[in-house]
Amino acid sequence: MTKFVFVTGGVVSSLGKGIASASLAAILESRGLTVTLIKLDPYINVDPGTMSPFQHGEVFVTDDGAETDLDLGHYERFIETRMRKPNNFTTGQIYQSVLEKERRGDYLGKTVQVIPHVTNEIQDFIKRGARYDTPEAVDVAIVEIGGTVGDIESLPFLEAVRQLSLRLGSNNTAFVHLSYVPWIAAAGELKTKPTQHTAQKLREIGIQADALLCRADRRIPDEEREKISLFSNVPEWGVISMWDVDTIYKVPRMLHEQGLDGLICDKLRLNTPPANLKRWDDLVYETEHPKTEVNIAMVGKYVDLSDSYKSLNEALRHAGMKNHAKVVIEYVDSETITPENVGRLAKFDGILVPGGFGVRGVEGKICTARFARENKIPYLGICLGMQVATIEFARHVAGLKDANSTEFDPASPHPVIALITEWKDADGTIKTRDEKSDLGGTMRLGAQSSDVAKGTLAHKIYGDVVTERHRHRYEANVNYLDALRKSGLVISALTQREHLTEIVELPQDVHPWFVGVQFHPEFKSTPWAGHPLFNAYIAAALEHRATAGQEDKAATKPLKVVA
Repeated sequence: MTKFVFVTGGVVSSLGKGIASASLAAILESRGLTVTLIKLDPYINVDPGTMSPFQHGEVFVTDDGAETDLDLGHYERFIETRMRKPNNFTTGQIYQSVLEKERRGDYLGKTVQVIPHVTNEIQDFIKRGARYDTPEAVDVAIVEIGGTVGDIESLPFLEAVRQLSLRLGSNNTAFVHLSYVPWIAAAGELKTKPTQHTAQKLREIGIQADALLCRADRRIPDEEREKISLFSNVPEWGVISMWDVDTIYKVPRMLHEQGLDGLICDKLRLNTPPANLKRWDDLVYETEHPKTEVNIAMVGKYVDLSDSYKSLNEALRHAGMKNHAKVVIEYVDSETITPENVGRLAKFDGILVPGGFGVRGVEGKICTARFARENKIPYLGICLGMQVATIEFARHVAGLKDANSTEFDPASPHPVIALITEWKDADGTIKTRDEKSDLGGTMRLGAQSSDVAKGTLAHKIYGDVVTERHRHRYEANVNYLDALRKSGLVISALTQREHLTEIVELPQDVHPWFVGVQFHPEFKSTPWAGHPLFNAYIAAALEHRATAGQEDKAATKPLKVVA
């Protein structure tokens, strides 16, 4: 029978429930258990796909095409189990499912209520995510509940897991509560009262925490831990300090040394070998002992919130570790880039333009792609970053004046990027959309495979076939591919059915490393292996750093301003 660990949060959000959940999963996996993680989001949106990155950070995409919370990215980077659509669900999905059942008459005329109908639906979704009572069932499912205890939105989820714990029995469930212990500078001490209150609030709704993870900017002394234990009804060994660290990969060791995994295994009656965290220790050593440094400019439009590019940031750092280098990322707002000031990017060892939606900042990204191309600075364009590189090449090399994407200029005389109206989805079904389609869930989503042309840089990186995850509406217009090829752009990967452009690049005798990809490779990067595309990109940036001296950088060509 699958065992469940429910992770809740209190006092404030953004304390790191996702990292704590993923770290606990990693330790349990190191003990030989099969583990999965499930994220419950209390908001009414069906999924985060239509939410601004400033509101919710990045949207993580799974192989099967689910647009999910960014915490699923942490899950995949910390454990071997791959996430699927059932690993993340929202209040919106729950109510959508309940209302569909009500319309079909599944409730046989009963009054549909939060209890039991909504709470039962939540429990069914949780079991589905854990593959409960199936041949694929995991040993432990860690269920992270978004928001904080006391939020009205979270109450149905908390009630549902309370009921599920009662039904499954105390030795099949455990509760871990993450709280905040602030340091009050004026008083010169840590304050435990917020944690006391949130533990009390949890008990009021019928849940007794088995472990309290206490977040603070420093280690919590034993005296404060004893006080928290007394007022929260949690044994002292279950009050665990989680202090700020310089890398998230130190958290599994931190939790293990304080006995969290042992406590959970005891509560769930799991008899396992000891934890083996050597891979984590090796990872931390690599992050703390780089042999060199590389500077990357990330030119995007959501740079005010780094969580907007969470997986991308991690993928770059993973590639840095594989190249024994510290990756320093500088975020540059693409709205601030003009032909007159783009030369400030000359100091970087590599330039990366990430994905995004909408016209804001696009001309700055096009300007950036041109600067990287003309000055032979390693360039990686991801999704929109590939599209702006294609637009830039069309305008300034292929002679297609005013080339653009129909997303930004529907009346463009040369729409080298256009809306795709039909494609094959990850599960093989044919999908269609048009300009009037809903925004949510109408993109090319999930993992798809494409053939890679031999003799290309992409082939050196990927081999014959590339399989990556997608999240986009617009594609390179197939009607312009021949004109772009004749002007020297290499289309190095095409989808097998629709022949849609997946990778573009410049020949290496023209530019040492210039690649744009329509997919999102960052979603498949792990700290253990990195990702082949990012590994190659960081290696190219290091090569550029080694060969391009400061005098060469000072002589970098500015862009010509074209009226």
